[in-house]
Amino acid sequence: MSNFIDSRADVGSDEESEVDSETGEHTRRNGNGKARDDVDSSEEEESDDEEAARAVRDGFIVEDDDDDVEIESRQDRKKRRREERERDLELDVEDLEVIGVQDADDGQPKFKRLKQGHRDRPSALEISDDEAEPEEVMGVDEFDGFIEEDEFSDDDREKIREEREVGRPGRKPFSVAGLRSGFDERAMEDYNLAFGDTTEYEWALALEERAEEEDREEKPLELKDIFEPAQLKAKLLTDEDMAIRDLDVPERLQLAWKHVKFIERSPEETARLLDEEAQWIARLLLPKKRLEEFLHDPFETAIIEVLKFFHNDKFEVPFIWQQRRDFIIHEYPPNADGKTPPPERLLAQTDLWEIFELDLRFKALVEKRDALTSSCEELKAHANINDTLIDDLLTKASSAEEVQDLQDYLHFQYSAQLKDVAAITSTTNGTTRRPLGGTVNWEAIRSGPAYSFVRAVGMTTDDFARNVVGVDTRVYAEDATDRPDDLADSLVSGRYNTGTGLLGHAKVMFVEELATNPRLRQYMRKSFYENCVVDCQRTEKGAIEITEDHRYYEFKYLRNIEFSSLARKPESFLRMLRAEQEGLLEIKFRILNSSRFRQRLYAHIESDSVSEIAEHWNRLRQEWVDSALDKLEKIISRGVKEALKTECENTLARACRDKYTEKLDVTPYKPKDLELGSEPSVLALSNGQGVPGRDAVVYVFLDELGHLLEYGKFDELRSAKDVDKFIPQGADNGKLLDIINKRRPDVIAISGFTPETRKLQKEIDEILDKHKDEEDAKNRNGNADSDDDDDKFVKPEVVMVNDEVARLYYNTERAQIQFPQLTSIGRYCVALARYLRSPLLEYATLGADISSIKFDPNQDLVPADKLAKHLEYAMVDMVNLVGVNLEEALDNPYIANLMPYVCGLGPRKAARVLEVIGQNGGVVQSRQELVGDMESNLAQAMGPVVYYNAASFVYLTYQPDEKDSDPLDNTRIHPEDYDIAKKIAADALNLDEEDIAYDRRNGGPSAEVRRLIADRQEDALQDLHLENYADELDQKLNQKKRATLETIRAELVNRYEELRREFVPMQHDDIFTMLTGETKETLADSMILPVKIKRIHRDHIEVRLDCGVDGIVSDNAYSVNVSGDLHVKDYYTRDQILPAKLLFINRKTMAAQLSFNEDMLKRPYLKPQSDKLAGQWDKAEEERDARQQLKEKESKAGRPHRVIKHPLFRPFNTQQAVEYLGSKNAGDVVIRPSSRGIDHLAITWKVADNVFKHFDVLELDKESEYALGKILRIEGKYNYVDLDDLIVNHVEAMAKKVNEMTNDARFQKGSRNQTEQWLATYTEANPRRSMYAFCINKQFPGYFDLCFKEGQGAPPVTWSVEVVPNGFRMNNASYPNMDALKNGFKLIMITKASKAQQNQSRR
Repeated sequence: MSNFIDSRADVGSDEESEVDSETGEHTRRNGNGKARDDVDSSEEEESDDEEAARAVRDGFIVEDDDDDVEIESRQDRKKRRREERERDLELDVEDLEVIGVQDADDGQPKFKRLKQGHRDRPSALEISDDEAEPEEVMGVDEFDGFIEEDEFSDDDREKIREEREVGRPGRKPFSVAGLRSGFDERAMEDYNLAFGDTTEYEWALALEERAEEEDREEKPLELKDIFEPAQLKAKLLTDEDMAIRDLDVPERLQLAWKHVKFIERSPEETARLLDEEAQWIARLLLPKKRLEEFLHDPFETAIIEVLKFFHNDKFEVPFIWQQRRDFIIHEYPPNADGKTPPPERLLAQTDLWEIFELDLRFKALVEKRDALTSSCEELKAHANINDTLIDDLLTKASSAEEVQDLQDYLHFQYSAQLKDVAAITSTTNGTTRRPLGGTVNWEAIRSGPAYSFVRAVGMTTDDFARNVVGVDTRVYAEDATDRPDDLADSLVSGRYNTGTGLLGHAKVMFVEELATNPRLRQYMRKSFYENCVVDCQRTEKGAIEITEDHRYYEFKYLRNIEFSSLARKPESFLRMLRAEQEGLLEIKFRILNSSRFRQRLYAHIESDSVSEIAEHWNRLRQEWVDSALDKLEKIISRGVKEALKTECENTLARACRDKYTEKLDVTPYKPKDLELGSEPSVLALSNGQGVPGRDAVVYVFLDELGHLLEYGKFDELRSAKDVDKFIPQGADNGKLLDIINKRRPDVIAISGFTPETRKLQKEIDEILDKHKDEEDAKNRNGNADSDDDDDKFVKPEVVMVNDEVARLYYNTERAQIQFPQLTSIGRYCVALARYLRSPLLEYATLGADISSIKFDPNQDLVPADKLAKHLEYAMVDMVNLVGVNLEEALDNPYIANLMPYVCGLGPRKAARVLEVIGQNGGVVQSRQELVGDMESNLAQAMGPVVYYNAASFVYLTYQPDEKDSDPLDNTRIHPEDYDIAKKIAADALNLDEEDIAYDRRNGGPSAEVRRLIADRQEDALQDLHLENYADELDQKLNQKKRATLETIRAELVNRYEELRREFVPMQHDDIFTMLTGETKETLADSMILPVKIKRIHRDHIEVRLDCGVDGIVSDNAYSVNVSGDLHVKDYYTRDQILPAKLLFINRKTMAAQLSFNEDMLKRPYLKPQSDKLAGQWDKAEEERDARQQLKEKESKAGRPHRVIKHPLFRPFNTQQAVEYLGSKNAGDVVIRPSSRGIDHLAITWKVADNVFKHFDVLELDKESEYALGKILRIEGKYNYVDLDDLIVNHVEAMAKKVNEMTNDARFQKGSRNQTEQWLATYTEANPRRSMYAFCINKQFPGYFDLCFKEGQGAPPVTWSVEVVPNGFRMNNASYPNMDALKNGFKLIMITKASKAQQNQSRR
């Protein structure tokens, strides 16, 4: 009914509804006949606001062409403010009590009944919005006339009407508020005299109103007024994002330089910094490049050019790589025979990205160095301090660590002066700076007698550092005349009471001076990098948690690891750091042969005097130097650890980028008849999990343009290879062949989630092969219906497809929006087909989710932002190698995903480009239009700098029939080189100037190139000698274009030639890993694995591994117990889970060979360990830890405590085991020591909630007292070879039978009494029927009760049922499963009844 009732109708309104005779629309009119559209109302304005907000939410853009429309009318605002003022003026109870007036509303109900007005009787209080002004009526509530409140007398109503209509000057308006409060006119005047009336401050309110109105009129509605900051940030529409869009600098450069502080410098200083940076970068890169020495200078020159391109021209890496390649290659001069060797490429594209990263680091270094220089200059200017050490080292500081050394030295040496300078500069600049301070008052020590003792050491700390580094001539120490302790006692005064205290302060001062000396720090840092080794020390937590099967065990006792080995395996060091973060390890850096290293340093501070006093002083100097070195080693090791961590992260991130580049650097799949780079039509199929009878085979078909034309499923696909076994071919085989004949796919893509997918591929291949053979036979026999080749069956290629992108896509919201008609597996198939059509596009659609793909097993050790940045570099490189068709990007959002990776663009600028092109009409005629054209009224999509970067990487399809179409816009040739390209084309065609002029007048843009293409004279380009042309450009125009000319020629021959590697189908190992999730490390020969028996034959057993791989156990690999007359089916049962030794696995066919033989199972799998040199594993500490753990466990248990290397072993007693398993699932197990002796073990099994069974395990054939027995015996009759065999074939086998029992329909969850009560209730309802049920016996774990009742009058009877491995036992009879158990019980009862009947008949 709500649809037929207007709940928003105005009660008592004077509006009427009329029908427009022309339009037929209903028009609301008020009482005076005006149409509602002509009346300014708050409801309309609110509606307009909602529509505008909705428009903005939908598209983030409100295009409002009518500038006269206001968000809120002035009258509405005035009305709202008037109502607010009236509410403020209304008196509450306390105010009325103050002036001695009772509340007129006392005793009245709070809520009033709605009072419906009548059209013919308008209320005197109803005032039109057009007539109501603040000066006319005050205190009128917005619900007057609608809500029944105080009743006014006729005189009062007359006064109100007079006040409204007349409003005589000099008389105060009559206030309804006064009437409400019970005031008469005289009382109201008294109130106004006491509290003032409402007109005193109207001028201020009017000014405020006017100011707010102006603000609203001047400030238009913005996105941030509607959306939350998080929404704007997600959509890249914050103010910062908009500034990035508008600034004519490549987006990636803006983001990288976001925190860089650019300073105006003189040309000379800029050039000096550029040279310094190039040398700094060259020192870091040359060890990796391994170039000949004569190439070092050209290498440094190439770096300078690259930096200029970054700083001055704002060029991105792809532009430099493709359009400025001449500057990063070295050309050799001609040899003596006149031949020129091929040029040497100095920098690869990955090197350019590394230079880009190093440039950011150098900028941070220079910024920090400039700040330090500023502090030094302030000290010179205000404190007249000139420190030669800083002057000497500051300009040479080439790393952030060295600058930090100088910073620490400055703050330690001149802390008081820096405080004074800070106070002076803050007073001068009018700013407040936090004074510098520390925990030690170094100035007090310097000004006291303790520093006299420091000077008595006979050598300053900087002199010692100079001696160590080897600067200038050596300084020798001079000994004092007194012994150190005597001298300290003689200097005691002031704050020092004893010589010991003074000596302590002197030591602290000297040690701090040594530890903060920049020269000594640099020497120590260099020594660390050259002679440092790494030790891994396990913590107390690590000693307990890191067992032999732990992921960090290889580091537990690792010692003496050199830097070079860590550099070769960066993931190892990062894993060490991860273990340290988890509190399991402590990584320590130390200098190799530390004692010898320190002895060398002692020689630089000791005096050469021979006396007792000199001996005491030298001993003191050694002690202080040792303390300083201890402190320095901690400081330097932290920095070295952080630097090594950063380098390892970068190395691992670059490795991930290289793997990603390999995935991107492939063409679309190329069938035999298609050109390289063209996209095929694809029929994609998948059987999902591949469960027979449950998972159908889903298919989709995508045509050459990527359009989804057909989808569906096959319920039964099966080849006819097993006809001899009376297995018919699949019912849907014909349907598959019909689709292939109809759609003619270029390739069939197959993938899935299990090894069953491999079988599907084999089935499809066999179906198509059989059909092709039949068709070929028909053609040979002349039975073909047509001789047309188009009607002949052509078998498409069947390939297995990498599904890593499809797995991330098919369940996403994006997939559901794009293909709502498909199932999840259907969307998975779409992604498979798209991957074959263009791997680059599929990876580009993932966006930030690309980090979810595993490019390296250890990539999670790299920070997410760093990994994402390097993966983006790979995508940027490949997108700009391939190029983006701008017309396709405009028409297809799927292809537009590539636009953010175009050189110069990013997600913000790419969105702007597409948006502006859409505003320009959605068509781009030439690349030049991207920078805008005022004459053609075309807005600018790119600024000049961004256009310069991006122009050659976005292209337009060349249309020979359109005169305005430029063929060069369909090439990798940059617009700056169009003239060169035209010149080359003209030379290839031997055109003279007149021919060129004629072609340009009549042939449109790039007429020479048009003619070259039309005449198909591209081969003539090969005859040109571009070297001479390159020399001419270099000499006359100073342009290095040799490599560029080769690119131009190649593009004129083959426009946007496909440069990627051809698509290569997946290798067998990759397919195996994709379908099973197992690698060569996780599934290897000799491993012991649990397997499930599928089928049992006399000569072999078929099993299945957990990963889904099928395996075979041959008869010669059975258990030794299967021999003689014992049949294999009597020993093994279907669905039984057993441990098996993996003998061999064929990753191509996904088949395994295994063994159940006990002798083979006894041989454990030995995980390959990394080779360790002598001294790299602390075996002594490992043995000490093992003895200590054993001792601690024995002391806790009060008896010899065993340690069993098994994941289920716990050092628990019975009570602890029960408590531990209490929160676990039924079926969980704990292996624990036994109180019966060293040759026993105990096993606690959780049968059900609060039901636990304890097994005693006797160990036989033990090699030693603490070794595990080779035979494990339970209950004197069940023998097992190891704990895994026991757990799987005894405990888990019994747990499986418990589950079978508890899931049976005859099982009752209650106790025995409750079960008997249920039986009684049942037989009462069914007096002539018998019934039975099972329940658990909690008194005897591992037993169940079989309760039955033979009719209503019979007493309940209970039999015990014991759970045994692989079966049940009742009345001394064994039963393999529940069906057999129930049938056996019924047979016993039938036999019993038959015997009873026979006995009765005999009587």
